[in-house]
Amino acid sequence: MMKLWKRASGALKDRKTLFSIGFSRKTSFRNPDLDSAIIHATSHDDSSVDYHNAHRVYKWIRSSPANLKPLVHALSSRVNRTRSWIVALKALMLVHGVLCCKVTSLQEIRRLPFDLSDFSDGHSRPSKTWGFNAFIRAYFSFLDQYSFFLSDQIRRRHKKPQLDSVNQELERIQKLQSLLHMLLQIRPMADNMKKTLILEAMDCVVIEIFDIYGRICSAIAKLLIKIHPAAGKAEAVIALKVVKKATSQGEDLALYFEFCKEFGVSNAHEIPKFVRIPEEDIKAIEKVINGVEEEEETKKEEQVEEEKSIILVERPELQTIITDKWEIFEDDFCFTCKDIKETDQHRICNVDPSPLPLIVIDEPVYFTHTLPDLITF
Repeated sequence: MMKLWKRASGALKDRKTLFSIGFSRKTSFRNPDLDSAIIHATSHDDSSVDYHNAHRVYKWIRSSPANLKPLVHALSSRVNRTRSWIVALKALMLVHGVLCCKVTSLQEIRRLPFDLSDFSDGHSRPSKTWGFNAFIRAYFSFLDQYSFFLSDQIRRRHKKPQLDSVNQELERIQKLQSLLHMLLQIRPMADNMKKTLILEAMDCVVIEIFDIYGRICSAIAKLLIKIHPAAGKAEAVIALKVVKKATSQGEDLALYFEFCKEFGVSNAHEIPKFVRIPEEDIKAIEKVINGVEEEEETKKEEQVEEEKSIILVERPELQTIITDKWEIFEDDFCFTCKDIKETDQHRICNVDPSPLPLIVIDEPVYFTHTLPDLITF
């Protein structure tokens, strides 16, 4: 009885909001049609998601940069007034889909226009909603940082179209690894959270994990080629940390996918296996570091012997970082987002109603023997 009353109360609130929107005029900060689509897409109904109106929002964002301000205004107003975990979670899923549009105008958002870092549902006892509250806080934390990261990447592409330096690539990988860590914190922890809406959100999270982890692997594979004897010690030290972090996160991912499979997340039905980075390749980077240290020590000794005369010492040639001894469990293959199953219930994070994955990936990630710590099936 209480559940039916809550649903009726939520539906009434949505109708009142839609009714008031009908009397508003279109301005640079308001678009009644867009406002209406957002209210429908973030309704109080926990049994379903309005995919049609979610895609209407995505089309508006992709059609014109002028629609960004009305979107930000409508979403922030909706989220700041609600104390419902259902509305808050649907709003985050909608934002996730908007970020996946990756249009140039998104650079103006930077951080999310609302704050759910301390969200608490106000319609039920904390003993029943603590799991939902924690889920929303974790999801918000990721999207807030992801929005900032995407904005920074878009700005950088327009200002500096040239190739990034090794240091810039290392910095980008570390940011991606930080985002992946935040994604792995998003999980249902309470026994009462096996709901349609939570499963939908977890599907979006899993697809994002595939995207970000794939980008990390591709970036590391390209980076290792550049970490050669001529590389500086500082770069080699950071590269070693990045590689070890990727190995550690690969183990975390295996546990995460096992949990998702048991929970019933459809996109984690097949638990991925991982390619491990050979120990010899890690040692090769360590040799680069040690080689720099030995060279510096040699220089000091020779300077003393030659009475402060400068003697240049050639760096010893080291073996290539990339080897053909990757430990892989399956045949090499190319993984793209098309391998992810899609149903009508899995389109909230799509940016297009055509048969695409939940979250659009910029480019396919090619898995070969040179890619460290990859996801394979």
